[in-house]
Amino acid sequence: MLPVQTPTLFLFLVAVSLSCLIIFCASESRRFLPRFSPSPSDSSAAAFSNFPGIFSSATDYSPSVGDGYSLETVLKDAAMGDGTVILTTLNEAWAAPNSVIDLFLESFRIGVRTRRFLNHLVIIALDEKAFARCLVVHTHCFSLVSEGVDFRQEAYFMTPDYLEMMWRRIDFLRSVLEMGYNFVFTDADIMWFRDPFPRFYLDADFQIACDHFLGSSDDVHNRLNGGFNYVKSNNRSIEFYKFWYSSHGTYPGYHDQDVLNIIKYHPFIMDIGLKMKFLDTAYFGGLCEPSKDLNQVCTMHANCCLGLDSKLHDLRIMLQDWKQFMSLSPRLKRFSIFSWKVPQKCSLREDGQQGRQDGLELNSADTCESVELCGVNVSQRCSLYMWIQDMSMTSSSQTPTTENFGKWCNSRKCPCEEK
Repeated sequence: MLPVQTPTLFLFLVAVSLSCLIIFCASESRRFLPRFSPSPSDSSAAAFSNFPGIFSSATDYSPSVGDGYSLETVLKDAAMGDGTVILTTLNEAWAAPNSVIDLFLESFRIGVRTRRFLNHLVIIALDEKAFARCLVVHTHCFSLVSEGVDFRQEAYFMTPDYLEMMWRRIDFLRSVLEMGYNFVFTDADIMWFRDPFPRFYLDADFQIACDHFLGSSDDVHNRLNGGFNYVKSNNRSIEFYKFWYSSHGTYPGYHDQDVLNIIKYHPFIMDIGLKMKFLDTAYFGGLCEPSKDLNQVCTMHANCCLGLDSKLHDLRIMLQDWKQFMSLSPRLKRFSIFSWKVPQKCSLREDGQQGRQDGLELNSADTCESVELCGVNVSQRCSLYMWIQDMSMTSSSQTPTTENFGKWCNSRKCPCEEK
């Protein structure tokens, strides 16, 4: 009798075990979608269609949304011991294979003591394809897809949807602070070559990179760049982000960085006691103002760059430069004789030349109120630099002529009058 019962009992236990395993896997799949590798005939979007409904709930980034993709869950999983996370945003154009996101992640792997930060990096996807791609290449992904807003590629360039998404990002970062998390926000076209934390100021609430650094971390006239900042969660920083976000109603049609360059002088900043610092380009450089000493550089930004193709070209050169530098002997590194070979294709002009074109001096600090467009001095508070930055997020190769710059300023709905 026992020989008959033993196989029966064994099969019963196997059936129970399989049932438990299926229930467990189903539960886990609600928290983390499986990583998948689309076949050549299937796009990431097609693969992602197997998981309907996730984006309808993920648009609300409150801590209570969803079972496993809530912001609280993602941040908790990624946070460092002191509650700090590293955040970047990603859209379809930058998420494509061999595009910006792959170079961004590679920089962490080849940098000095930067690989560990991948465990604390959260990629904020701005569209479905970006989220699907994130799930393939990274661990911590969150969807910030806005219903009815197209923020994928050229369609979003300086449209109302584009501005809405930029401001939504500021409000999103405010929510991260309110949840008690410090963050380093970094654009994905910033290469991480060294641990930046030793270069941050211990007493600052908000510290931000610069396109042009004037020599003092306290000088509010430094030309800031919103692509890289380190913010501590406290009442001062939360109030600051609320003020920043609310200011887009005061300056309709303006980019968040344009507005920040205005409100950094506002008395409210002093009233709330916010300690703001500007980061030295010697450590946090970019193509606008490269870090000269590769022994010191922490990050390099592909800013002041027109067109996605040009950006990708120079980012690849940048990574090659770093690899060559790291292959040098310690003695040769100390001599600091090695320098960047970029910019090459990146510039303020499609032909790779910086300077005058059609009578317009393409200076990154220019605004519409300080340049002549077609012989008419236009009083508009539009930043030429922001145009270049906006263009660089798309695959557009539009040349920054006076005519194109004028069209761009008009599309911003800036107040305009002839003098």
